[in-house]
Amino acid sequence: MPDIATETTQSCPECGAEIRGDSRFTVWCAACDWNVDPERPRPDPGRLERAERVLARRHGEQLLAEMSSGQEARPRRDASAVSATVLALLVHGVTLALAVLGVWCVVAGWGGIGMVAGPVPLLMAWALAPRVRRLPDDWPVLFRTDAPELFALVDEVAQAVGTRSVHAIAVDGSINASVTTYGVRGRRLLVLGMPLWEVLTPEERIALLGHELAHYANGDTRNGLVVGTATRSLALWYNTLRPHQHPTAIEMAVNVLYVIPRLLVWGTLVLHVRLTSRAGIRAEYLADRLAARTASTQAAVGLMDRLLVTGSYGVLLRSETNRAALGGPRSTRDAMARADELWGRLTAFAASIPEHEYERQRRAGARRGHQVDTTHPPTHLRRASLLGGETVAAVVVPQARRNEQIAAELAKARAEVARCLLRDGFAG
Repeated sequence: MPDIATETTQSCPECGAEIRGDSRFTVWCAACDWNVDPERPRPDPGRLERAERVLARRHGEQLLAEMSSGQEARPRRDASAVSATVLALLVHGVTLALAVLGVWCVVAGWGGIGMVAGPVPLLMAWALAPRVRRLPDDWPVLFRTDAPELFALVDEVAQAVGTRSVHAIAVDGSINASVTTYGVRGRRLLVLGMPLWEVLTPEERIALLGHELAHYANGDTRNGLVVGTATRSLALWYNTLRPHQHPTAIEMAVNVLYVIPRLLVWGTLVLHVRLTSRAGIRAEYLADRLAARTASTQAAVGLMDRLLVTGSYGVLLRSETNRAALGGPRSTRDAMARADELWGRLTAFAASIPEHEYERQRRAGARRGHQVDTTHPPTHLRRASLLGGETVAAVVVPQARRNEQIAAELAKARAEVARCLLRDGFAG
C-alpha cells in the first residue's frame, strides 16, 4: 500500500462514467458498481459452513426487519436457548461417560486388557473436557491498580448498559475487541486490540466498550462455560472424524468405520447451530443498540464504519512489520525503540481513508452477505439497523482530562504491543 495518496481519474470501462479515486485503494465505479468487490470468491465451504451461512442470512435479515419495524428484540431464555443448554449438557455427558468408562476399564481390568483399553477413553475425555480460560501470558494485562481511570470508564459504561464491570483488561495486537471469562470463578475479562483502540475517537471507544459489555448484559451464552465449551467439543469431534483424503486401504476402512459416528456428530452440530444462530445474531444487534444508547447513535455508526475498513489497517500493519523485518535484527531493534511511530502512522492512515472507500466496503459487504462471518450480522446491516432506529444522545461522554490519564495508563502496554508486532509480525 503506497504511503502517499495520489488522486486518480479514469473512465469506467463499463458505463463510461468518470471515476475519481485514491491510488492506495481499489478503483471502482459508484455509478454501475464496476470493480466494487474485486476479491476472489472464497473456496466452496463444507456442508457445515453452508448450513451456518443459510441460517445466519435468514436470521440476520429477519431480525433486521423486526428491529427496523420498531419491535424490540429483547434477550430472553426462549425454547431455543433452553434446548441449546440441554444439548450442551448432553455433549458434556458424553465426555463424562468416556471418563467413567476409562476408569472402569482400568480398575476392572487391572493387569489385563483393561489396562490397555482404559487409557483410550480417558485421553478422549481429557481432550473433550471443558477448559477454564486463563489470563493471557503473551500480552499485557491490566488490573484496577494499574489503570484506575480506564477501569472507571469501563465501570461507567457497564452501569449504562446494565451489567457488572470487568476484573481485568488484556491489551493485544488484534484489530478487534472481545469479552470473556477466566478462572474457576468466572471472572470477567475485556480484551482490547490496541490497533483498533488507536484509530477510534473517544466517542467511538465508548461505543466499543458499550458493545462488548452489552454481551454480558444480554446473557449471550455462545461463549459461556456450558454452551461455549460444548461447541468446542463438537468441533473437535467433527474434525477428528473427517474422512482421510486420498486414503490408503487401511484409511479407507477407517473412513467407513467413521460414517455413522460422523453423521451423528454432523447432525448434532447442525442442531446446535440452529439453536444458537438466531440468539447469537440477536445479541449482536442488541449490543449495537446498547452501544448507541451509551455513546450516541453517531458514535456507534462511526464504530461500524471503522470496522468496515479493518482490512486496510491490517495491510498497513503488515507493511510496517515487514519493513522492520527486512532490515534485519538491528532494524527490528531500532523500530522497536520507536514504537510510537507505528501508532502514529496507523492513526494518520486511518484519518486519511476517503469516504468513497467506506462506501465501496458497504456495497461489497451487501454483495458478500454472510460469506465472511456467520456469527455476526454483516457490518452494513448492523449500520443500517442503527440508522433505522431512534437517534439517541450519549449517556457516557468522554472527558478530556480522563482521556489523557487513560492514555498515560495505557502507555506501557501500548509500547509493548507495538514492540511485539514489530518483532513477531502482524498475524491478522
